[in-house]
Amino acid sequence: MERSPGEGPSPSPMDQPSAPSDATDQPPAANAKPDPGSGGQPAGPGAAGEALAVLTSFGRRLLVLIPVYLAGAVGLSVGFVLFGLALYLGWRRVRDEKERSLRAARQLLDDEEQLTAKTLYMSHRELPAWVSFPDVEKAEWLNKIVAQVWPFLGQYMEKLLAETVAPAVRGSNPHLQTFTFTRVELGEKPLRIIGVKVHRGRRKEQILLDLNISYVGDVQIDVEVKKYFCKAGVKGMQLHGVLRVILEPLIGDLPIVGAVSMFFIRRPTLDINWTGMTNLLDIPGLSSLSDTMIMDSIAAFLVLPNRLLVPLVPDLQDVAQLRSPLPRGIIRIHLLAARGLSSKDKYVKGLIEGKSDPYALVRLGTQTFCSRVIDEELNPQWRETYEVMVHEVPGQEIEVEVFDKDPDKDDFLGRMKLDVGKVLQAGVLDDWFPLQGGQGQVHLRLEWLSLLSDAEKLEQVLQWNRGVSSRPEPPSAAILVVYLDRGQDLPLKKGSKEPNPMVQLSIQDVTQESKAVYSTNCPVWEEAFRFFLQDPQSQELDVQVKDDSRALTLGALTLPLARLLTAPELTLDQWFQLSSSGPNSRLYMKLVMRILYLDSSEISFPTVPGSPGAWDEDNESPQRGSSVDAPPRPCHTTPDSQFGTEHVLRIHVLEAQDLIAKDRFLGGLVKGKSDPYVKLKLAGRSFRSHVVREDLNPRWNEVFEVIVTSIPGQELDIEVFDKDLDKDDFLGRCKVSLTTVLNSGFLDEWLTLEDVPSGRLHLRLERLTPRPTAAELEEVLQVNNLIQTQKSAELAAALLSVYMERAEDLPLRKGTKPPSPYATLTVGDTTHKTKTISQTSAPVWDESASFLIRKPYTESLELQVRGEGTGALGSLSLPLSELLVADQLCLDRWFTLSSGQGQVLLRAQLGILVSQHSGVEARSHSYSHSSSSLSEEPELWGGPPHITSSAPELRQRLTHVDSPLEAPAGSLGQVKLTVWYYSEERKLVSIVHGCRALRQNGRDPPDPYVSLLLLPDKNRGTKRKTSQKKRTPNPEFNERFEWELPLDEALRRKLDVSVKSNSSFMSRDRELLGKVHLDLAEIDLSQGVAQWYDLMDDKDKGSS
Repeated sequence: MERSPGEGPSPSPMDQPSAPSDATDQPPAANAKPDPGSGGQPAGPGAAGEALAVLTSFGRRLLVLIPVYLAGAVGLSVGFVLFGLALYLGWRRVRDEKERSLRAARQLLDDEEQLTAKTLYMSHRELPAWVSFPDVEKAEWLNKIVAQVWPFLGQYMEKLLAETVAPAVRGSNPHLQTFTFTRVELGEKPLRIIGVKVHRGRRKEQILLDLNISYVGDVQIDVEVKKYFCKAGVKGMQLHGVLRVILEPLIGDLPIVGAVSMFFIRRPTLDINWTGMTNLLDIPGLSSLSDTMIMDSIAAFLVLPNRLLVPLVPDLQDVAQLRSPLPRGIIRIHLLAARGLSSKDKYVKGLIEGKSDPYALVRLGTQTFCSRVIDEELNPQWRETYEVMVHEVPGQEIEVEVFDKDPDKDDFLGRMKLDVGKVLQAGVLDDWFPLQGGQGQVHLRLEWLSLLSDAEKLEQVLQWNRGVSSRPEPPSAAILVVYLDRGQDLPLKKGSKEPNPMVQLSIQDVTQESKAVYSTNCPVWEEAFRFFLQDPQSQELDVQVKDDSRALTLGALTLPLARLLTAPELTLDQWFQLSSSGPNSRLYMKLVMRILYLDSSEISFPTVPGSPGAWDEDNESPQRGSSVDAPPRPCHTTPDSQFGTEHVLRIHVLEAQDLIAKDRFLGGLVKGKSDPYVKLKLAGRSFRSHVVREDLNPRWNEVFEVIVTSIPGQELDIEVFDKDLDKDDFLGRCKVSLTTVLNSGFLDEWLTLEDVPSGRLHLRLERLTPRPTAAELEEVLQVNNLIQTQKSAELAAALLSVYMERAEDLPLRKGTKPPSPYATLTVGDTTHKTKTISQTSAPVWDESASFLIRKPYTESLELQVRGEGTGALGSLSLPLSELLVADQLCLDRWFTLSSGQGQVLLRAQLGILVSQHSGVEARSHSYSHSSSSLSEEPELWGGPPHITSSAPELRQRLTHVDSPLEAPAGSLGQVKLTVWYYSEERKLVSIVHGCRALRQNGRDPPDPYVSLLLLPDKNRGTKRKTSQKKRTPNPEFNERFEWELPLDEALRRKLDVSVKSNSSFMSRDRELLGKVHLDLAEIDLSQGVAQWYDLMDDKDKGSS
């Protein structure tokens, strides 16, 4: 048909307005004339089409009966048919609702102007000129641009999906090799921008835009896997939300804007109409699940705190800061109570009205918290505290929803919303807020915590937090933001395959994971992670680099957060060396800590419920919750005068002479010898030496240690026995007064054995007095290493004294009953249990305990508070390395329990045990050609930062990790040895500490061990060998070996040291990595100095 020039294109029925229209708007068929070319026979094709439609409709109804027939044929019950019918009807209902929603949304967008005018009762008139919306502006010009660009964007999407996405999907799985996009159409309905709101940025270099976007599209995307005859797709979609666009930084050069950041402030609403096999996702239950999964994917990419960054200029500075900026602040939300809630519980079919079982959901962005349920209460009191990170002000809102807990579906009781900008403006906001959509009010106390880079504020914040009663988690004193940038030279998997690395970051019991980067050992993550910190002085960041299967660990790193407190701006931005990894494996991270500071004149914190100053619902004072009037609790412990006065008695059981022979053979005709051993008893402790076979003049050379006090009258009881199969025979006894040893400090005597005809025992007793200084710790560790005997346990380097005074605010049993708490203190395999205090959440124990500490840098004090019959109430882990940096090696304060509510007041003090009679001149320095390089990068070491005088030796002892900048002079690597002659024992002693920078053949690190041979003898009697370490070029052994021989003979010997590696698991061949030949006559064997030796090459590569 032909149209006149004045006649516009015919609108579709969907585009017609609902109001009556004039003749020009009628469908063309109404005014059309018969086409002469049609021959006047339009009825034939129409009748055929009508008949085909009838047959198609009949065929569809016939198909519905096929499941019924099949169910009867296989003998299934009618229940299966009814279930399938119900499933279909549910799917149909969800499907129809989605289509109806799409049609309504499209009509709303098409007829927006007419419907708005009709709603305002202003049809056929324009809005008056004085009507304006200054807060949100319409951007029709932008919508016209988007509408014109939309078809070309569709072409780009089709090209992107066909040429990039489809090949990637086909290559990801062999079952998807026939995957293809059969149809990609964005449709004719473009994205619309309903309104634009411009905010004043925090800085002049920043522009903030909020775009209210609405997409009700007729998009159609179909996919097909031809191999399995599987088709699926999307036909129609709705997406509504507020998209924030940030233009920053503004620069003085084109294009003026350095980068664009985009994100949704809140989760957008999404509705998808599926086709093909994905129609199954419209089944009730699966429909909401599928939409939720898609929304979770969008939230992980485009909802705060995640954002999309598009740099517009090359070499943009602070990209990590733009991609994941620091939060604006922290809001501490005290959910106190509610009142006047509506009753939702009904009994006897509604005849009896009950109450409600209320609980609250607290949300800010993607951060959600759920309170506990208060049974049968319309005026509940929760008194719970939550902390949320605020990223954007204005824009984000605090939302509290109150529900009634029911067995089936929870009833809605009301909702309140509050813009976080009001909290920022007020500092502290304490008020009752009315619930919308219901009745009643909710009581909130909101505190804005600023982020400071001043470490001096930390102690003040910790002191404040000790007065805060917080459940379910203790209050935070700081936050940590970790920017994980990239990794370098991670180890390969078996078969030299590239790993798929991902990173796990943990602080106490909170663990976060990065994405996996596939098929590379130099991954780039560019992700940010955020943690709340209760006490940065004692917490650690644990980093684990793993393959995506989580079974293979590629490297690890433990970083005490106390290091950040001494760093400039509380920031570390550097490479971090990985342990248990390759020699050059490392991570580049930026760690930023900020102290949480409540900058307000109305600083008042909640106290223990029921105590003075606790929240009173009848008191509407703005100072509610202030602890000013409460009786002050003690800040420090008050132990008695005897606390910390213990000593350590070191008992050297050396040898015995002229013991009587107890062994008899042939009925007593043949006199044998004895198999002697020694028993010691002191201060309630018992010790026993090893048995020396067939010797009346045995040498034990064992050392025992016991904690003693200055109580007069104590004695050391010594008994000697002969080991027999049935009953051990008595060989004599003797006693030593402890007062004599404590007064003199040292005793070295031969003691005559009593109650036997002959025999005497050689003992050396030394009193070790703890010293509150870490200056001599390195010498103590070195001396203990040298005088350590093979038969004795590791010697103690320090004494830890702990005074456990009290606890407060422990959790109640079943929410109301106080527990009966007790505490256990554990160091290593030694545990002390306090008494049990009956039914109280604030027990006072007033007990002390002491522990021998052998490795102060790695051991920790583990505290468990438990209830009698109720299980764990809280725990605390205190690394002893924190005591080493504390004043007088002592910490005396309140500690927050990490895994439960409550705090404990305790005093922990460390004393270094310095021996004055060891006979060893200790030296804490280490000789090496490259020892000076060890202090070039102190940030790569995990040890305490306060020790500087003996830093190289100390750091090697703490964490043996060598960065590439610390490579030793030897091309084959180095081995660290201590060679010493112990004159008291008449033994040559060699300690193999470790190796560094060993060579590796191929891409896998070696499996090294060290073999020692005392030349010129090459028999097994002089051969010693360390244990084997797996896959490391920097092994640590710290193993001791001894040879019994006189000093003059030792000076004629040479020590052959070989570092070897297993060639393979199935082979007995050993690969020689390097050798060292030491002429003992050229070494000062009286000093016992740890020294690095360069490994030399050797053509002899025989097996060990």
